[in-house]
Amino acid sequence: MERTVDLDRLIHERLRLGIVSALAVNDRLGFTDLKSLLNTTDGNLSVHARKLEDAGYVACHKGFDGRIPRTEFRITPKGRKALEAYLNHMEALIAATRSGE
Repeated sequence: MERTVDLDRLIHERLRLGIVSALAVNDRLGFTDLKSLLNTTDGNLSVHARKLEDAGYVACHKGFDGRIPRTEFRITPKGRKALEAYLNHMEALIAATRSGE
C-alpha cells in the first residue's frame, strides 16, 4: 500500500476543525457567533483560534461596533487550502476503508 501523507494535526483537533469548517461556509464570523455555534467557552475558543491564526489559517480582526468590542474571524487562502487537503485525505481514508484496502 502506498504511504499516505500525514493528517494535518492542527486542523484534525475537533474544535479547530469546527472553526475552519464554520469559516469555510461563512464569509466571516464574530467571536460570540462562533462560540455559540461550536458550543464552547471563551477561553477554549481563544486558545484554538490563536493556534489557527499563528499558522496563518484564520485571520482575526478586532474592532468596535460603537463602544462594544467586536472580534471577527475569517478563513485565509492558506486555511482554505489546508482544509481542502485535510478533507481530501479523509475522503481517501474512507474510500480505502470501504474498499477493503
